[in-house]
Amino acid sequence: MRATVIHAPYDIRVEEVPDAAVRHPGDAVVRVLRACICGSDLWAYRGEAARQPGQRIGHEFLGIVEETGSEVAGLRAGDLVVAPFMWSDGTCDYCSEGLFTSCVHGGFWGSVGHDGGQGEAVRVPHADGTLVKLPAGAASDDHLLTALLALSDVLGTGHHAALGAGVRQGSTVAVVGDGAVGLCGVLAAKRLGAERIIALGRHPARTDIAKLFGATDVVAERGEAAEAAVRELTGGQGAHAVIEAVGTEQSMRTAVGITRDGGAIGYVGVPHGSGTGLDLGVMFDRNISLRGGVAPVRAYIPELLGDVLSGAIDPAPVFDRGVVLDEVPDGYRAMDDRTALKVIIKP
Repeated sequence: MRATVIHAPYDIRVEEVPDAAVRHPGDAVVRVLRACICGSDLWAYRGEAARQPGQRIGHEFLGIVEETGSEVAGLRAGDLVVAPFMWSDGTCDYCSEGLFTSCVHGGFWGSVGHDGGQGEAVRVPHADGTLVKLPAGAASDDHLLTALLALSDVLGTGHHAALGAGVRQGSTVAVVGDGAVGLCGVLAAKRLGAERIIALGRHPARTDIAKLFGATDVVAERGEAAEAAVRELTGGQGAHAVIEAVGTEQSMRTAVGITRDGGAIGYVGVPHGSGTGLDLGVMFDRNISLRGGVAPVRAYIPELLGDVLSGAIDPAPVFDRGVVLDEVPDGYRAMDDRTALKVIIKP
């Protein structure tokens, strides 16, 4: 089969690799209908996250079950399924508590020795605990498939950030970051009943999506100017809930600076310097809480799925460019130079 591999920084290739196959009784093989490129994939692409030459890449996909191992009980060939960005057994103590990302038998797609999502098929370990069945009819609805793909990562991650920030009915929310996760954070905040949502972003194509998703205000400034703009919009107080979806020092400093006393920050931006943006003395004095981390999206898929199927929420607009498998290197270049927000792959 063909799949995406990374050989070195800026060297992404689509190559022939061994076919995905059942190796263990709990495995399933999924033929990929939709996959995509994540902003976090760019850290490997740019050489800021280590990868071995020839390692697979990609962690967001949905598709059709082709084959199951002898111990798989809840799935059968022909099922349409979505995969969260990590596999998990669904039975360990952490999974039982909803923290699927800490599963003792879990792992990330594309890790050494495992298939990545950006290919024609994927071997799924612990298939019963990992995969979530979707309505079969969705396979023929291109727009709905696109929206459902967001359940594999960005929609659940935005939801995790909103929960961490304590978004509730009537609250004022600020979202730092105009990538796909930040935009899904806007969507999640709206879904949870936020009355005012301030999106921080400088790219009109992205802030237009933020408005579509429920943002009431847009702040294009950065740094201290952004802090001043948010405080002006909030009567000098700041936002009750702040979603941090970037992970840099500047984004975290901004998040702290725009949080209302007694408020909370939900952080889901993959950290690359964000720890240096934290002043615990300031947070202590102002009673600012910090919650977040790797989103256990497997826990959120059942809750969010119904709203996507009903059309109550539609994350599909975050995918603004489509490629076939052979064009995946072009997709990485487009996201790296910011001419694409999030690239969907149709193998």
